[in-house]
Amino acid sequence: MEKNLLYSPQSQGNVIDSLCAEMVLDKALLDFRKEKIQQKIDQSLRDRNKKEFLRLTEELKNA
Repeated sequence: MEKNLLYSPQSQGNVIDSLCAEMVLDKALLDFRKEKIQQKIDQSLRDRNKKEFLRLTEELKNA
């Protein structure tokens, strides 16, 4: 009888671990990107640059 290693518990655990790691990384990258946009928004407010402020707030909504 041949073992099917594709569906072994260890294989499934590795897939789940990989997916969790990918989700954590994606969340960290998204948080970093949002933080950078927020910093640029703050700068646009200090510079009184309405056009840049509106562009960046729209970008933040879509992030």
